[in-house]
Amino acid sequence: MTPLLEVQNLRVSYSARTGQTSVALAKVNFALAAGETLGVLGESGSGKSTLAAALLRLLPPNGRIERGAVFFEGHDLLRATPRELEKIRGGRIAMVFQEPLLALHPTIRVGEQVSDVIAAHHSSGRRALREQAREVLAAVFPTDAERIFDSFPHQLSGGQRARVLVAQAIACRPALIIADEPTASLDPETQQEILALFRTLREKFALSLIWITHNPALLEGFADRALIMYAGRVVEVGPVKSVLSSPCHPYTEGLLGSLPPNLGEGNATHKVKLSAISGDTPSSANSADECHCRFEPRCPDRMDVCREREPEMVHISGTHESLCFKQVD
Repeated sequence: MTPLLEVQNLRVSYSARTGQTSVALAKVNFALAAGETLGVLGESGSGKSTLAAALLRLLPPNGRIERGAVFFEGHDLLRATPRELEKIRGGRIAMVFQEPLLALHPTIRVGEQVSDVIAAHHSSGRRALREQAREVLAAVFPTDAERIFDSFPHQLSGGQRARVLVAQAIACRPALIIADEPTASLDPETQQEILALFRTLREKFALSLIWITHNPALLEGFADRALIMYAGRVVEVGPVKSVLSSPCHPYTEGLLGSLPPNLGEGNATHKVKLSAISGDTPSSANSADECHCRFEPRCPDRMDVCREREPEMVHISGTHESLCFKQVD
């Protein structure tokens, strides 16, 4: 079956004012099936947001896609014309950004901002656009859509603003939504509400999702597969249950080991010392495709070969793969 989205050998770099070039992504390969949710996991600086921006060619002026291909519904987005991209962005692929207060216009009412998204892809009259926007908001705010429609962003809570971004994303019934840490600034209870909303919308509209996060706990029971990124490289990918329960890359093990355990009822005062990944993330001045394992300086399982050459993806089981020499027989 042809995947909805397929990324092949993607490489992205940034240029500094000094003229120095830093490679932010290198040799990124993955595919996404129709109706699938892929969780992209990694700490800050791993390349998650750069990946999201590159897929829709929304990199800043100093960012450049050096090579690769991004096939969506059979067409390479990296070779699409500006007019073709206008139809795809918001129409077939929508983005939910991390900070609603920055993504929403502060002086325009919510209803009009949702209407503007629909107007960019459908030639309807003003009254029809407003009715369509109301219907979209009703899908996200079942009991309070009319008030939200007439509100300004500053009159809403953080969770409500996050839902408005979701409403904009689904306004034109896209096939794929890329959500770049949409719950990062929300409290745990509101995070779960947003996850529940996405579950409902995914089933209702047959959506595919790329869910970017630094929190592994958000992927359990939500995503189908997990893609782990470190220093611009994909270091592990596989079914969420397999990756979270039996991580194969030392970086994934370190990430999961740094999570606080579920203390359970009656143990709220129990003190637990969390583990940490030693060392620091590689400098952005270093290339993400240097010919050795990027995680080697911080890896508790490092071997001589890790410093001598670059590892390749190793098949573990099913669709579970890891970029690590310790998995090689």
